[in-house]
Amino acid sequence: MIELAIERWRAWAPGIEEPAAWAAWSAAPRPLVDSGEQPSCDFVPPMQRRRLSRLARIVMHTAWPMCSDDEQLPFVYASRHGETTRTFAMLDDIGREAPLSPTQFGLSVHNAIAGQWSILREQRGESVAIAGEADTFEHAIVEAAALLGEGAAAVIVVLAEERPAVAYDGWIDDVPFSYAVALRVSRADGTAAGPRWRLSLRGNTEAAPSAPGPHALQFVRALHDGAILDHPWKTRRWTWQPVP
Repeated sequence: MIELAIERWRAWAPGIEEPAAWAAWSAAPRPLVDSGEQPSCDFVPPMQRRRLSRLARIVMHTAWPMCSDDEQLPFVYASRHGETTRTFAMLDDIGREAPLSPTQFGLSVHNAIAGQWSILREQRGESVAIAGEADTFEHAIVEAAALLGEGAAAVIVVLAEERPAVAYDGWIDDVPFSYAVALRVSRADGTAAGPRWRLSLRGNTEAAPSAPGPHALQFVRALHDGAILDHPWKTRRWTWQPVP
């Protein structure tokens, strides 16, 4: 069982960005249309910004306000699928027998975004990049809890996915649109600001019900209404519960 405080959070999805828009969506979730829009990330210098993929821009946009300029905080980046757009473009180059770009290859690996965050924010602490199954979000929280247990004052956790190319339809079915959720979490010791949440894990024998949207965004809904959030996946059942 893990208890932690959500000091701050931010989320992005096509057409939904500001807190009021997320509150409205949480009250009445609806399917979102991904037309390829992306955050501008004007806070990143142009030379560095041009190297950011769409997924990296979404991550930077959501995570940037979680950390002040004078802080050094651990960073946990989580994505089940990662840079599918860059990878697909490189596979297309291979199919056409075109030369591969070393830069594109270097930026396609799963920890590239965590590395870009460290460089752009001049963060010298721990950074972790993880990929799991449909419960990648919970595994990222477990990683953050371990970092807090080792003495970190707070940890930034980002779960992000980009809508993959049409060629992946039928193979990747859990990313109906691009999105990201960033959290700044700290120990729930009574002094931390923000609501406290408990995450528990037990065995699961039931089939996972279909959800109205990505699981991380269901957690955003729970942040708004304070409801218990149950997340069964294969042999694991995760339960999020607000702590009074």
